[in-house]
Amino acid sequence: MVSGKVSAPVFFGRDVFSDQPVSPVCFAQCMAQLGPFFPDQSDCPPVAMAVSGGGDSLCLAWLASFWRKNLLALVVDHGLRPESGLEAHQTLARLQAMNIPAQLLVLTDLKKGSAMAHRAREARYARLIAACQEHGCTDLLLGHQADDLAETVWMRQNSSSGPEGLAGMGWITVRPDIRLIRPMLGFSRQALRNTLRQAHVEWVDDPSNQDQRAERVRLRYLLQKNDQRAHFWQLGMQSGQFRMRRERERAAQLAQHIVMRPEGWAILGPELPDVDVLAALIRSIGGAEYPPSQSAVARLKDMAAEATLAGTRLFRHEQQWALMREEAAMASAMQAENGTVWDNRFVLRLPTSVQKEGLMVAAAGYGLARKMRNGQQARFCAVLPALWRAGKRVAVPHLGWVGEDEPDLHGAEFIFRPMVSVTSSSVYGAVAQDS
Repeated sequence: MVSGKVSAPVFFGRDVFSDQPVSPVCFAQCMAQLGPFFPDQSDCPPVAMAVSGGGDSLCLAWLASFWRKNLLALVVDHGLRPESGLEAHQTLARLQAMNIPAQLLVLTDLKKGSAMAHRAREARYARLIAACQEHGCTDLLLGHQADDLAETVWMRQNSSSGPEGLAGMGWITVRPDIRLIRPMLGFSRQALRNTLRQAHVEWVDDPSNQDQRAERVRLRYLLQKNDQRAHFWQLGMQSGQFRMRRERERAAQLAQHIVMRPEGWAILGPELPDVDVLAALIRSIGGAEYPPSQSAVARLKDMAAEATLAGTRLFRHEQQWALMREEAAMASAMQAENGTVWDNRFVLRLPTSVQKEGLMVAAAGYGLARKMRNGQQARFCAVLPALWRAGKRVAVPHLGWVGEDEPDLHGAEFIFRPMVSVTSSSVYGAVAQDS
């Protein structure tokens, strides 16, 4: 546990917690350390930004407008408040005044009810990432700032998180096809608003950010009252450096000892890896967003016997440990479309000539002839994704097998793309409200 006096760490930006306005030069220096980015040319994909219109994200947009020209602001109208549409159009007008191209994204399926904040956040991120993919953007800038980091660290300390958990949100989170980048973590909430005031730029204040029924808002007021923002921010920065060192160590262990297969399983070697590496492998192969508890993984390693955990199966295979998906935990059958994500792990690519009506995605299951399995064990092949029609297995792309009646499926493929890469940290920070 990191405790006691925390010295100011070296990071991207200032080395002290400050409410002073942020200069475009300082912002550009931060961005230089978070690349590489595509060249700032109109024939290259733009760098995308999530701009809610609040002080954090609008300041991000204003500073980014000095950093480069090839940008794309994505403004989400969640429709949860009567004034959200008007605020979204105000934000579009402010972005236009900054000469930043912008696109409005409207969410229409959100319904008020339980877990509203979580559902709205998930829907917003899904729509933002889809828009990035449409425009070929590989980077999405987010407006989380130093106070958000301090609040997250305090919440994690209260829940007894270890040093990595205290790192909270990271500068960069790698997801399939996109990087989520948080360049404002070195600048306080007040610093960003002071920057906008100095530039004579107005922003939207979301009333939910003042609602003390929310745990984060209550903590925000307590941090300000006790003047502890700087302490927890510095603690988060120091813990982040620790997490980055551990990630480098994990990556080295993975590169030296682990074989990740495109079929969605892993060969771990004659000895089981460290607990945190094993947890990350279980998360990715199980298609989960979060890893199982460290204590459960530690028990699994100590047992050193065939067992299941978090939707995966650990077993011995040819004198080595192997980890694969647990058959009983796999997703049920679903309609096959180009781009379908099945079991949170496989993306389907279909030739345009394929007749999609009645075509389904499901596990290959047992019953594959030995010659179809190409020497692979039946239990490995049973958890492969397959294409089915009218209750009949018609293709298992990973095995190169296609039924005689479905010649168009020869170009079909499943790409193994779990929700979180194995090399990403096992610990995730909470997402702040205003980004």
